[in-house]
Amino acid sequence: MPVQKLTPSFREKVWGATDLTPWFPVQQTKIGEVWFESEAPLPLLVKFLFTSERLSVQVHPGDDYARKHENSPGKTEMWHVLRAEGDARIALGFRERLSRETLRRVSETGEIEHLLNWVPVEAGDSIYAPAGTVHAIGPGLALCEIQQVSDITYRLHDYGRPRELHLNKAMDVANTEPHPGKAVPRPLPDGFFRLVCCEYFCTEKAVVSTEVPWRLRGSNPEILVVLEGTGYLENQAFDPGEAWLVDEPVVLQPQGTAVLLRTYVPAAV
Repeated sequence: MPVQKLTPSFREKVWGATDLTPWFPVQQTKIGEVWFESEAPLPLLVKFLFTSERLSVQVHPGDDYARKHENSPGKTEMWHVLRAEGDARIALGFRERLSRETLRRVSETGEIEHLLNWVPVEAGDSIYAPAGTVHAIGPGLALCEIQQVSDITYRLHDYGRPRELHLNKAMDVANTEPHPGKAVPRPLPDGFFRLVCCEYFCTEKAVVSTEVPWRLRGSNPEILVVLEGTGYLENQAFDPGEAWLVDEPVVLQPQGTAVLLRTYVPAAV
C-alpha cells in the first residue's frame, strides 16, 4: 500500500494534560505524549506532546554514546509548536557557557532552571535540539515532536518530583554552550517551507487548498502529519491529529485548507 495510517498510542505523564483538542478527544487522565506507531519499524518517531506542568531539565545522548552505553541510537529531535498558552516557554541550553563542575553543582541544587535560556514560543515556531542540548519544556504547550527512534533521556533536575536523575551520564553528553534559538523556516520552490533539516531528518510544512500530487523527496518513505483540515490521501480520508506513512507518490485532496508536516530521512550525501 502506498499509504498507511499510523496508530496513536497515548502515554500518561505527570506533566501531561487532559485537553488534547482539536487533535484528540478530551481525556480522563493526564496524557503527555501520543506516539504514532506501526507494526513494522518506522524511519522516525513522531509524537504529539501536551504539557500542563514543566518537564524535567534533561539531555539526550548522541549515537556513539548511546550505542556504547544504552545499545540504542542517540536522540536528536525537533519540535513544532501547535499551541502555546500564556507565557509558554522552552528552555534551550544556557544563557552563557558553564563548566562541567558548575553544571553538576547547579543540577544538584536546582539552580540550573534559572541558568537555562528560556525562549518564549508561539504556535508555528520550530526548534531544533541536537543530541547534547540541555532543555526543558514548559507548561501550556502542544507540540509535534520529530526525533530519532530512541527513548533515552538523562534527567538533570526534576523540580523535586520523586523520579530518578542521571547526573553522571548527563555530564558525559551535555553541551554546555549557548543554543542558537528558534529555527528559521526556509521557503522551497514548490510552496513548502523547510523547518529543520539535519542528517537524521528533514521536516517541511505546507498549507494545501487544492489537489496536489505528493511526490517523495527521495527514495526514503515519508511521514505525513495532519495538523489542520480534512481531505483524502490516495482516496483514504484524513483528519487532524493523524500521521501517515507514505512510501510512493500519491494524490492529496484537501477539503478546504489543510496544514501538513512531512518528515523523512534525507539521502546520505
